[in-house]
Amino acid sequence: MKSNEAVVREAYRLAEGNVLDGHGFRSLFTEEGTFNDMPNSLTLRGDQIPQALTGLASVFPDIHRELLEVHAIGDVVAVELRIQGTHLGGFPTPAGEIPPTGNRIDVPTADLWYLREGKIERFNCYNAANVLLAQVGATPDFKSAIEAATAVATGA
Repeated sequence: MKSNEAVVREAYRLAEGNVLDGHGFRSLFTEEGTFNDMPNSLTLRGDQIPQALTGLASVFPDIHRELLEVHAIGDVVAVELRIQGTHLGGFPTPAGEIPPTGNRIDVPTADLWYLREGKIERFNCYNAANVLLAQVGATPDFKSAIEAATAVATGA
């Protein structure tokens, strides 16, 4: 059986833009395994799991994860990394799609992988979504947020 660290490193390899093997990535998970995008409160299960890879790769086709630190402690593998790529595809948002800007992203991220018997049971991805959004030109609209909060507070 592969070590837990080897399983996680294989998951990263399969998620690279030049490899992008969603089926292979999914096969590393237990049947009930989950992929948790923590900043977006999104949990993917089963055949939804590869969607996280293909969705990101459709926006950043050259997606790459630079692993900075990898620490395996029993059935947990903690990874500090940077998600990098070029914004070459439309970026979907609730307000519409951000057209490709050609901007490079370099997003600090920490991942926690929980394994059981050589399979991924839970993958928690903590990416700096605010950094990614700023790097593609989607800065926060504080004025609208203040106006909405003021309207609620005043009952308007």
